[in-house]
Order: sequence, then C-alpha cells, then structure tokens
Amino acid sequence: MAKVYLGLGTNLGDKEQNLRNAIEEIEERIGKIISLSAFYVTTPWGFDSENSFLNAAICVETSFSPISVLLETKKIELQMGRTHKSVGGIYSDRLIDIDLLLYDDLLLNTDELVLPHPLMTQRLFVMEPLAEIAPNLLHPFLHKTMKTLLQLLSFPKK
Repeated sequence: MAKVYLGLGTNLGDKEQNLRNAIEEIEERIGKIISLSAFYVTTPWGFDSENSFLNAAICVETSFSPISVLLETKKIELQMGRTHKSVGGIYSDRLIDIDLLLYDDLLLNTDELVLPHPLMTQRLFVMEPLAEIAPNLLHPFLHKTMKTLLQLLSFPKK
C-alpha cells in the first residue's frame, strides 16, 4: 500500500460541503484516509477572484498506481461539477480541485503526471495543511521536511 498526499481546494458554492464530498468520494474510490488537515481559508493564487478558497490536505493509503489515482481524482472532479482543469498557468474559480502532491517517495516526470507536484512548495495553501498532517515527511527531491519547506515559504531569505 502506498501513502498518497492530496491537496484539495474549492472557492464556489458550499465550500465546506464541497471538501467533505470530495473526501468521501476519495475514501470510497481511492483508499482509506489516514489523516486530514483542518480546512484553511485562503486567497486565490495565480488569478483574481472575489471568492476566497477553502483548502485542505489528506493522506490516503491506496493500492492504486499514481496514474490510477490521478484518473480517479479527475473523475471525482468531473462528477462534482468541475468542467475544466487549469492549463498553462491560467486559473479560474472552481467547485473542486484535487491535486496529487506526493506518492510515497516516488519521483515521476511524464506528460500526464509530475511527482512531487512541481508547484507545491510555492503554495502556502498547499504547504500549510500538508505540514499540519505530515510535518516530518521528507520531500523526495528537495530532502527537506514539509515543516521546513513551509517555514522557508512563510519566511523566505532576503
């Protein structure tokens, strides 16, 4: 069984219910949830919106391959009403966003999936909930803990 870390976000509709629905679907379709962060209210990243986000991170134990996890998360997003993913750095409001952040200590770089998630360490809305549930987890490429990466993001060197 692999440990998979997912980042969740929503900024439309009943945000708390959106996260709870996504979490329920993930547990039914991907695997057992080992840990769940608090829900964090955050500002949009990469675009302007009047709608704040609600973000969380979860750890799931799964027997699925990384690509299978990705495909299942896309199906969940579609089922919940997400019509398109952000592409080419163009972001927009969304009912649900599920990002595959880490899959054990796997390093992967394919057209479909890059692991660890290439932007995770630049996003406070990812690193805060992730460091909450896995502070001592080592980033498989950077070899720093999630807690340290969060501190570097929160207090960058000048």
